[in-house]
Amino acid sequence: MNRVNQQEADQNPEATLYIGNLDENVTEAILYELMLQAGPIVHINLPKDRVSQTHQGYGFVEYKTEADANYAASIMNQIWLFGKSIRVSKSASDKQNGFEIGATLFVGSLDPLVDESTLQQTFSVFGPFAKPPRISRDTDGSSKGYGFVSFTDFEHSDRALESMDKQYLMNQQITVTYAFKHDGKGGRHGDETERLLALQAKKNQYIVPQQAIQAPPPGATSRRG
Repeated sequence: MNRVNQQEADQNPEATLYIGNLDENVTEAILYELMLQAGPIVHINLPKDRVSQTHQGYGFVEYKTEADANYAASIMNQIWLFGKSIRVSKSASDKQNGFEIGATLFVGSLDPLVDESTLQQTFSVFGPFAKPPRISRDTDGSSKGYGFVSFTDFEHSDRALESMDKQYLMNQQITVTYAFKHDGKGGRHGDETERLLALQAKKNQYIVPQQAIQAPPPGATSRRG
């Protein structure tokens, strides 16, 4: 597997949790100590505003296994932290009723200044997200130069790919393609089989329409609806 393929495959959305409604006093160290109680953590990230360097009220925690992530979501959701009830849920929210849509794009060659909010603002014009856009980061929080954007439908992801591949974002040409699946077989999302399954699931009403998930704007906190 080449370097680009490895980049796309080294994240495990099934073991990643979205943590929302975080108080401004929450740090990565505090969140790490809290979430570590559920199992070993691979990576933790609190996206920060580029100017103020304060986190934006949400973050992501990746566990070693999906089982640990599921356990953490079950025991940590709605606990109180600095006077706020935090929201903990699976980041891979494009699984609905056991069916994975697969409309997930890999966005590469990103400028180091591109963060989750930038991806949200850039790609939200193409359709609703299935989960908040995510930048892959090193342990020190710096961007690895690539990220992931997941839509609720292939129509939206196709439009985003066709419109944004080889375009410039912050004066740097980016690449957009369908992300690799996590089944270890090297296939990408968006193949014919996946599209047929998604179409059939819609016809059978296996996929329940849900409110689009948007990454909170800088300085905002996630609130339960």
